[in-house]
Amino acid sequence: MAHKGMAFGIFLAPFHRLGENPTLAMSRDMELIEWLDWLGYDEVWVGEHHSAGWELIASPEIFIAAAAERTRHIRLGSGVTSLPYHHPFLVAQRFVQLDHMTRGRTMLGCGPGALVSDAYMMGIEPVTQRPRMDEALDAIMLLLKCEEPVTLKTDWFELRQARLHLAPYTEPHFPIAVASVMTPSGVIAAGRHGLGVLSLGAGVPGGPEALANQWKIGEETAAKHGKTMDRKNWKLVVNVHVAEDDEEAMRQVKRAERHETVTYFEETLGRPPGRSDDPLTEGVKMGTTLVGSVETVVKGIEKLWELSNGGFGGLLFRAHNWANRQETLHSYELFARYVMPRFQGTADGPRNSNEWARGNRKTIFSPNVEAIRRAYTDAGREIPADFLQRASGSRDIEGTTTTP
Repeated sequence: MAHKGMAFGIFLAPFHRLGENPTLAMSRDMELIEWLDWLGYDEVWVGEHHSAGWELIASPEIFIAAAAERTRHIRLGSGVTSLPYHHPFLVAQRFVQLDHMTRGRTMLGCGPGALVSDAYMMGIEPVTQRPRMDEALDAIMLLLKCEEPVTLKTDWFELRQARLHLAPYTEPHFPIAVASVMTPSGVIAAGRHGLGVLSLGAGVPGGPEALANQWKIGEETAAKHGKTMDRKNWKLVVNVHVAEDDEEAMRQVKRAERHETVTYFEETLGRPPGRSDDPLTEGVKMGTTLVGSVETVVKGIEKLWELSNGGFGGLLFRAHNWANRQETLHSYELFARYVMPRFQGTADGPRNSNEWARGNRKTIFSPNVEAIRRAYTDAGREIPADFLQRASGSRDIEGTTTTP
């Protein structure tokens, strides 16, 4: 397959069940980011939510600033900043500052706002959220050019000869991506500016099958506006959990997955009940949920790749608390050790070198036996009778016997 160099990371809403100490929950989120940085994951996208009890982070910018001081390599972005809730000038200013403070590790994720309850508390009508996101994104992209002062007026914000205090640290600007769930509005917004896409819809029923069409819409929109879409900047968000085998992986997550789905998504957010008696197993079959052994998860990613009809740039775990702390951290470790190399090519060199050495063993290592004999004789020492049992290359010397 042609998807070497795929990026991996998490989409950290986060999700924490009711009754848990929220202070400790956020500390565990920070611990997870530090662990991912150590394991070599590429990026983390931190959510913005203000209600409904489960998704606790109100300011991804504050969280990113703290995480930047605790990490060395991993990129840190908002997943996502709800643009209708903020004046676009302030969004641009804050992320430019973060871009400087992180020395180029900052990313901006944009969306209209996922929780209707957030918008309700601020008096924002749901039907206005997507148009407002588009208007705010237009303004942000103009400001980030750092060319002429920007003067712009809408029915909810105004810019008067506005210019950023600082130019972005990253040239021409930090990575920007737009969230896409069910409707085409996200990929259309991304296409208008040639931005990246965060496909949260990949993890819902029917999502994987819709990927190719969604990307096509984005590309067509980009072409109309003189822009191009780069698949490298397309990230899919899905549920992932890895264990030693499929049965163990399912056992670890099944109970908490049910609790989250029923108490939060159905009873709180009002989504209809699942269409299956066993939605977790059904999700694994559909490819919206990658729970299982290393091989099962690898096959799931390969299926998503095929459905995308051309590939994507990265896969993001929808960071959940379906398993306990130890099992969760171990899942990320298993993925980093055994899944990531399959899609990044990092294990190819050692494997190719091993195959070369094995395939040419007799030619390469057999002469070592004579070299050892000469070392003894040149030193005037008696050659040990059993030295062949310990010498590299002796296996292929005719007449050599080895002990079991």
